[in-house]
Amino acid sequence: MSEATSQAQSPPEDVIDGEEVPTELDTVNNSGGFSVIRPEKLSLLYPSVNLHGHDVGVVQANHPAPSKRLLYYFEIYVKNVGAKVGKLIVMDIMAIGDDGRLYRGHAKGEAFGPTYTTGDTVGGGINYSAQEFFFTKNGAVVGTVFKEVKGPLFPTVAVHSQNEEVTVNFGKDPFVFDIKAYEEEQRAKDHSKLDNISIQQDASYRIVRCYLQHYGYEDTLKLFNIAAQTNLSPASDDRLNDQYSTYALNERRNLLQLIRSGKIDDTFSMLGQLYPHVVQDGTSAICFLLHCQKFIELVRDAKLEDAILYGRTEFQKFKNLSGVDELVKDCAALLAYGDPSKSSVGYLLQDSQGELVADAVNAAILHTNSRVKDARLCMHSSLERLIRQVTACYLEKSSLEWDQGEAFQLRRMVESGKKG
Repeated sequence: MSEATSQAQSPPEDVIDGEEVPTELDTVNNSGGFSVIRPEKLSLLYPSVNLHGHDVGVVQANHPAPSKRLLYYFEIYVKNVGAKVGKLIVMDIMAIGDDGRLYRGHAKGEAFGPTYTTGDTVGGGINYSAQEFFFTKNGAVVGTVFKEVKGPLFPTVAVHSQNEEVTVNFGKDPFVFDIKAYEEEQRAKDHSKLDNISIQQDASYRIVRCYLQHYGYEDTLKLFNIAAQTNLSPASDDRLNDQYSTYALNERRNLLQLIRSGKIDDTFSMLGQLYPHVVQDGTSAICFLLHCQKFIELVRDAKLEDAILYGRTEFQKFKNLSGVDELVKDCAALLAYGDPSKSSVGYLLQDSQGELVADAVNAAILHTNSRVKDARLCMHSSLERLIRQVTACYLEKSSLEWDQGEAFQLRRMVESGKKG
């Protein structure tokens, strides 16, 4: 492949995961008279006798290879290899010929893999994780080449021999090569690299333990401590060890359980008794979130008249609080639907909304600890900060590779680990 120059693009005909993908051969930008593109725009024929070495019929795909993924791949079926040895370009300037040689943008090739002929299927792909091209013949990988080019890359086909004819498959039909198995193999390799990173048992223990402490999972924490059967000395770095997360553990657990069960009045009562300064003025962001959750619970219980009265009474208190209008509007919109759970504001009735409120209350209580100097440490546990750092590192690595490859997704990595 090569860095693509500016090309006129037709309107996208297919989009996957927000990226245009190749679907056919480009009938506008090609080498013209040396080759003929069939009407279906997937077959290429070289009908003439080439008079010069540079009389090559070259055609690119209508879109560059998508890059926000682990792999990209396409195949070419050789319907007729032609009258003499030709050259079939499958990745812009990175090409394999039917003589089995690899061409890197020059007329002289180098020994690379097996030859191919009429009836063979050859393929070319990009492995963004390994930063390499790979080539196949009749369903088997024949070799890989380091990918030196970082820019957009176009799948490209070239014919150079009289009566040479090929058909391109951009994925509309099943591939001869098992690309799914190859993708899983690459994922397994990536996961193996992570598995080989050595982390001290005490460190991983502290990370999990601090997560349970931070969110008040007291019962789970007790079972975890028993299962681990490990006694750890406190780390010297308080920020990493979250040693203050045991603060008010029992109280936080009880409050979070109340919120998750929809008992907002009891939550206000308990906060007023134990942490009055969190709710004493009645107009803080925490109070606003709790009142919204109370409104949501009334709607959930189909007490619509009570919800209307409650909203009119309580939401007026927060008219001077910035950033609340959208949530108030979404709460009010719940009243407009017979089944609000299936509406555009149905997210408010999901458990995740209650968890958001519970997390905010949890952080507010942690911040009441006089030993906590940085309020930001109350918002997230050590585990979450670690995940954020890993994500930032992954994005930085991706930026150095022209933002190519898959985005970091923790769920996918965890599921991949389970399969392994």
